[in-house]
Amino acid sequence: MTTIALFVMLFVFMFIGTPVAVALGLSSILTILFFGTDSLASLSLKMYETSEHFTLMAIPFFVLAGAFMTTGGVARRMIRFANASVGHLHGGLAIASVMACCLFAAVSGSSPATVVAVGSIVIAGMVRAGYSQPFAAGVVSNAGTLGILIPPSIVMVVYGAATETSVGALFMAGVIPGLTLGVSLMVAIYIIARIKKFPLQPRASAREVLTAGRDSIWGLALVFIILGGIYGGVFTPTEAAAVSAVYAFVVAVFIYRDIGLRQVPGVLLDASKVTVMLMFIIVNALLFAHVLTTERIPQIIAEQIIAWDMAAWQFLIVVNILLLIAGMFMEPTGIILILAPILFPIAMELGIDPVHLGIIMVVNLEIGLVTPPIGLNLFVTAGITKMTIGQVIRAASPWLILLLGFLVFVTYVPAISLWLPKLLG
Repeated sequence: MTTIALFVMLFVFMFIGTPVAVALGLSSILTILFFGTDSLASLSLKMYETSEHFTLMAIPFFVLAGAFMTTGGVARRMIRFANASVGHLHGGLAIASVMACCLFAAVSGSSPATVVAVGSIVIAGMVRAGYSQPFAAGVVSNAGTLGILIPPSIVMVVYGAATETSVGALFMAGVIPGLTLGVSLMVAIYIIARIKKFPLQPRASAREVLTAGRDSIWGLALVFIILGGIYGGVFTPTEAAAVSAVYAFVVAVFIYRDIGLRQVPGVLLDASKVTVMLMFIIVNALLFAHVLTTERIPQIIAEQIIAWDMAAWQFLIVVNILLLIAGMFMEPTGIILILAPILFPIAMELGIDPVHLGIIMVVNLEIGLVTPPIGLNLFVTAGITKMTIGQVIRAASPWLILLLGFLVFVTYVPAISLWLPKLLG
């Protein structure tokens, strides 16, 4: 009865237009008040305890680092380097856009930020070069999803906090899948460009490539600082996030000088708004997860699935379908915090590696970012191109076939996610 009341209230609140974070918190509080044994005092304590989780402290720092990188000229320099490297190929400018998304994803940790930073520059450039605007928008909105797969990833940090899984292992597990998806998108663009005879650009000289690479090196170095520091034992993922924020500030203000000291308060304010929004969702979702755990819902579901004698591969089909549907209506952080406490114990019972499960969830949530009606990347792309949301959906939809094929590959070939973390111990 308690479980039914919890989910009924959640869906009713969401149906009438209540923000997801408020719906999560309100349904949890009302369930405990009317059906549970906890007091309101214990609820406030639980909300405080969840918000001070050490792993979650990484989120505001990664958000701040991404804000400095997005506001500064890091994206512009990465696009120039990508274009100099591969712009001469068939579909070179589109391939360079995907490459730029891969590079910027490695410093931002956010898909919408990647779409804004790269798309606001390259989409107009692709249109001027002779590409159709829908093709350019479809490429960038899908390539921007790499922001939550290529480390550092805010979604991976949230999954690690929700399941007590190593964030460092998750970061390393995302490297090969992220690069594989990026290369897959580039190959698809190359084939389409050959068929449709997209315009070619002149080949950049070796000197131009080296110059562009040198100009972007300060931004790219952030990746090696984060991952090298974590796996070199220099600092934890949370400490790495703090280091990345300071480094991004120094690069944007004192090295590239794209941001003046007078602009820094504005960047801090923008990052604070994003952080507050994320933390409000996280705290309410963790409260919802607390109610689930108190009522033993994950354990009951796990026992039922085990009683059905469901194999691991069958369970992963259920996971993918569930996450794909959830991704249509919610943003990634909320989905992780609601479903991870339910799916995680079942996966452990079936012998599925927690890091592998995390990457499967992240890839599903990537697809959710370009799936209507709530796909965040679709709205961001519409905002920067002035296209209607319907036009962006039609432009992004053909690429979903590639993303779904990649999801099947990642789901049933665990080595693509686990090889690098196991290699590094």
